[in-house]
Amino acid sequence: MGQTTGKAQSSLLRKKSVQQAIRDTEGEHGLKKEMGPLQLTIFGVGVIVGTGIFVLTGTAAAEKAGPAVPLSFVVAAVVCGLAALCYAEFASAVPVAGSAYTFSYTSLGELFAWVIGWDLILEFAFGAATVAKGWSGYLTSLLADVGIDLPSSIAGEDAVFNLPAVAIVGIVAAILVLGVRESSRTNVIVVAIKLTVIMIVILVGFFYVTKSNWSPFIPDSKPGDSASGFDQAPLIQVLLGQPTSSFGVPGIFFGASLVFFAFIGFDIVATAAEETKRPQRDLPIGIFASLAVCTVLYILTSLVVTGMVPYDKLTDSNTNGAPLAYAFDQVGVGWASTVISIGALAGLTSTVLILMYGQSRVFFAMARDGLLPKSFSTVHPKFKTPYRITIITAVVVAALAAFLPLQVLGEATNIGTLSAFCLVSVAVIVLRKSQPDLPRSFRVPWVPVIPILAVITSLYLMINLPVGTWIRLIVWMAIGMVIYFVYARHRSNLARGVGADE
Repeated sequence: MGQTTGKAQSSLLRKKSVQQAIRDTEGEHGLKKEMGPLQLTIFGVGVIVGTGIFVLTGTAAAEKAGPAVPLSFVVAAVVCGLAALCYAEFASAVPVAGSAYTFSYTSLGELFAWVIGWDLILEFAFGAATVAKGWSGYLTSLLADVGIDLPSSIAGEDAVFNLPAVAIVGIVAAILVLGVRESSRTNVIVVAIKLTVIMIVILVGFFYVTKSNWSPFIPDSKPGDSASGFDQAPLIQVLLGQPTSSFGVPGIFFGASLVFFAFIGFDIVATAAEETKRPQRDLPIGIFASLAVCTVLYILTSLVVTGMVPYDKLTDSNTNGAPLAYAFDQVGVGWASTVISIGALAGLTSTVLILMYGQSRVFFAMARDGLLPKSFSTVHPKFKTPYRITIITAVVVAALAAFLPLQVLGEATNIGTLSAFCLVSVAVIVLRKSQPDLPRSFRVPWVPVIPILAVITSLYLMINLPVGTWIRLIVWMAIGMVIYFVYARHRSNLARGVGADE
């Protein structure tokens, strides 16, 4: 009995060797190498700059941090930066599709790899669905500006079936099937449009800044309102038995929990490892460069917006979820509303594209390892893309975007991302001890201090999410465990003795 139990435990923690992971990229299940550091940076900026910069700036300023909201962006960037160090080491050491999933498989074992692969669905698929719904909202608004009103039953947040969201998912899927080069070209164009719009916001808005709107820069702290209900009360409120505060120094950190969504996606750069020409050098560059560019843009945009109008006017009830457009309307520059809507539409398009790209590559890696049906890892003979899993990903994302509420999708994305950050950070420590001689062109400094800080800061942001989000995470993971033990555990390559880490 004891021997059986020990064997079962070891099978749950069986690891895929790094060497086998790299060998799997060769042959008929390998992907074409097309990307360099510039493409990776644009790739990262394309997914990061989206909903956050167009929506969350005003909400965080009005409800949590006041004019100090740029500091909230800095705090969120530091949390992401700590995790980025860990992603960069893994991406340079294990340049294989799958990102955190593959990293976990080679360091923590198969069960943890499955957990993080299942968890990444919350970040990538749910994230893509969230942004697709946002895309639908901006398209509806833009069409309304030119006199075209879409029925509320097929467009907008209250749609019974969100047709524009499904349409953009279908278009993006077609681009992804055609190949990384075509996807990269589309992304370059779209990123150029939205960065141009953001620079217009910053440069034009600067001339309408009133310095008194920044005073006091950090408003006096005050108790927050006690939230009620699973989908409103943050876990930290339940644990501490009191509501979270607003403004002051604590408000900056609570604001960081809110604006964290604005940074989601930088880790997707790591999913492109297998399609990168020189991954050991280019992946760390792409990860850090994209994160740095977006942080600067977020800080400048939030400074301008809070300088144009008093922060307490940037509430959702005033801005209708469009604080940038509202700020320009208040200073008499109404034309900016249409320009910002165009920029938002472009920004959200590239975000949907790259999130779906990331999800298809994680699914592809899981299928190649046998944890999902092997046929899913089939590569198109002409385009050299995982076309079957891309189409399946599109169907899943379209269904989520068509039917689920925006709030549920967004919060699931946050907790899925932060969970992945925690696991990758722990995996760096484990791999350093288990395979100290593994070639690493980039190494996280001060291990284990940096990875531990990444875990602590990620957990802090997680406990600021609603209790209902935690409950849904537990239910989602329970479903994943059932699938693993019923199907994946017995079908994986390692279960059949292929690629095990001896």
